[in-house]
Amino acid sequence: MVRCLTGDIMFDRLSIMEQRYQEIQEKLGTGTLDVKEMTTLLKELSSLEDPVEAYRFYQTKKTELEDLESLLELETDPQLIEMAKMEIDALEELLVQTEEKLKILLLPKDPNDDKNVIVEIKGAAGGDEGNIFAGDLFRMYSRYAESKNWKVEILSASEGAMGGFTSIEFMVSGKLVYSLLKYESGVHRVQRVPETESMGRVHTSTATVLVMPEAEELEVDVKWDDIRFDTFNSSGPGGQSVNTTKSAVRLTHLPTGMVVDCQEGKSQHENKDKAFRLLKARIYDMFLQEQLEKEGAERKALVGRGQRSEKIRTYNYPQNRVSDHRIGLTLQRLDVIMEGRLDLIIEPLINEFQKRQLLGEDV
Repeated sequence: MVRCLTGDIMFDRLSIMEQRYQEIQEKLGTGTLDVKEMTTLLKELSSLEDPVEAYRFYQTKKTELEDLESLLELETDPQLIEMAKMEIDALEELLVQTEEKLKILLLPKDPNDDKNVIVEIKGAAGGDEGNIFAGDLFRMYSRYAESKNWKVEILSASEGAMGGFTSIEFMVSGKLVYSLLKYESGVHRVQRVPETESMGRVHTSTATVLVMPEAEELEVDVKWDDIRFDTFNSSGPGGQSVNTTKSAVRLTHLPTGMVVDCQEGKSQHENKDKAFRLLKARIYDMFLQEQLEKEGAERKALVGRGQRSEKIRTYNYPQNRVSDHRIGLTLQRLDVIMEGRLDLIIEPLINEFQKRQLLGEDV
């Protein structure tokens, strides 16, 4: 259980963090570090930067408030006294807001938050319409990634006969990718009139989304000795062959039975590399899901990790409505959200998660 940090304990911790921040800056300034040590220190410096800057801002405003209160005791001009009281009120409100921000900055962070992710989207219920919706979701995430200056790289894709994808797996690289996209795992439901519907009836279809943090070498030990390597001809929609060379790759991890295919690259070597990254991410995600099973249901319910059967969101086209069922959020802004304005949903999810942490609930 996480307990809220308040009062002297919080500021003692912030003072220690500031001292450490200064120590790291001094070490980095010596120019005597090797690459490994410098990389480690830069990563630690980055993790300390936001709380230390907020703490310094708080200390500055607190000093300003104390100076104003001292001046107010000596002031006799009624007009100046009134102005000083207004400024004191504004500073007190700012300090309260900054203290709340500091509490959030000091909450335990998910160790995967800084990582790139591999996202898998699959058409589920609804046949062709589910596949088309999977394609719409891929476009939505691509637009969102573009707004964040993230890079999207398709690792594997199987197109649907009528458009969209029966399955698509892609990597998203950039700053704090997992911290934002980890809330997207689960079943996404769409309600709309399909293009093939002659009677104008609204159909319900679904697609599943799985977000996996990219595994680093030290986190998951996947040996080539444990992998069966197969090649086959790449194919297009409906299994249509698109070339006659065995450039497509299938990797089977024998200890777990995990299988991945990749045919998006221009060469067998490129597909092998992509498939290996995807395989490692899948194995790492399997370990994470086992860990989550031990951590309690509340975090899983909010974040949606490992709950492939859990319906997390509904996209209702006739009413231009999106509903996130985990936090009871409904927005009449489906059109802009499908263009990549996902922060409209993700920010409330993060706020709810942080609120539960501050209240000391199991998350």
